[in-house]
Order: sequence, then C-alpha cells, then structure tokens
Amino acid sequence: MSFNVVIPARYASTRLPGKPLKDIAGKPMVQHVFEQAQKSAAQEVIVATDDERILVAVELFGGKAVLTSTCHESGTDRLEEVARIMGWADEQIIVGVQGDEPLIPPVVINQVADNLSSRSEFSISTLQEKISTLADIMDPNVVKTAVDQAGAALYFSRAPIPYGRDCFPESIPEGVEYYRHIGIYGYRVRFLRQFAGWDMSPLEKAEKLEQLRAMWYGAKIHLDEALETPPKGVDTQEDLEHIRRLLA
Repeated sequence: MSFNVVIPARYASTRLPGKPLKDIAGKPMVQHVFEQAQKSAAQEVIVATDDERILVAVELFGGKAVLTSTCHESGTDRLEEVARIMGWADEQIIVGVQGDEPLIPPVVINQVADNLSSRSEFSISTLQEKISTLADIMDPNVVKTAVDQAGAALYFSRAPIPYGRDCFPESIPEGVEYYRHIGIYGYRVRFLRQFAGWDMSPLEKAEKLEQLRAMWYGAKIHLDEALETPPKGVDTQEDLEHIRRLLA
C-alpha cells in the first residue's frame, strides 16, 4: 500500500491571518506539520497553498509545495487540483492533513491510508474519537458522527446526534456512545475528480461540512476510532501560544 500526503495551507485565515507561517519553536507552523507527515509511511508529502509566501517558506526548509487556485470552496477541491498537477493515477491514495495541526501523530495518517486501502467499497476514510461531556455533545463547534455497525458514516452534524430525547439538555442517555469527528481524510484520486465536479449540497451549505457533499451524492465514508488522539489544532492566537509552550 502506497499513499501521498497533501497539506492544504491557506494564508488568509479569518481568525489568524498568515497562520501557516506563524513561528513555533523557531520554525513556521507548516514545517512542523510537514515534518510530522514525513514520519508517516507516505511516499511523498506536498504542501498545497494559495500564497507565494507559503510556497517560498516551504521551499526554504527543503519541502515541496504546489501553488493552487485561490478560489477553492474546500480543502478537498484543493487536493484534487494537486492530484491533477502531479498527474497521479486514479487509484492513488491521498491523505489530506490540515495545515494547522503541528502535532498530528504520524500513526493516524497511516491509519487513514490503511483503512481506505483495505476497503474498496469506501470512497473516503476518516477518524473519530469518543466524547463524554454534555458540553462537547451540545457544542456546535464539535462535529458529531453517527455510524452503522460496519463503520460506515450515517451522518455528520454540529447538532447533538443521536439526540437524547428524554435526557437533553440535562444529561447524557445511558448506554449511548458519542463521537467527535477528527478532520483527517483519505481519498482515492478517482473520487477527488468526481468530487470536484459536484455542486455544494443543501446539507453542506447548512452545516458547513464538506463531507456532507460526498454523502449527498452517494459516496461511502468509513469512520474508525483514532489509534491516537491528535492534539487540538491551531485556530486562534490562544491555541498558537499553547502549542508554543508545548514545543518550547
């Protein structure tokens, strides 16, 4: 099984502009992500960016980067452009690693690639972890998952699913496990080409979750519990300071 890693890295983050280039322990954040991805079994690691400054920074530390369009609606669309630029074959597996996760464990990158490689009936593989607090379950910033017994995704939502009709919002239903989605994905290039041609779905527009576009058009998504929980990524200045302290 072989796979490549693509790291989408946008400059114009709303909450933290220039996020991929923020210094952490003497390196730009995107370098930390790149180096973690290189510790996986990936054959090739590429940063996909829409900004020359990030492209130059990656090349300065010896990494490989591809300049992509500024008009993509999602990170998945950006991955498809990279696959097209690189001329990768339809069956090539790509793992998309978010550019704001400088502590992403290499083991989960391998896990996502392995899960997709061994399941030809699925178009996407991704991960989840258990959550146990009512606050997380009710938090719209925590994306919840529902799966069937074979690990196929039934739905992703910012709402609390499954909904504890007789318990919410005071308590958690007994005997029900809740899971949070972890935003790392495995794809085949063939699927990325299909995805890029699909319009946004009503579900995606409502929840602002691009995986719902894939489900809307009938693609199967495999969910597995992460072998190692990735630390929280960097969304805000406070997150950045936290990671700086960890790596100091």
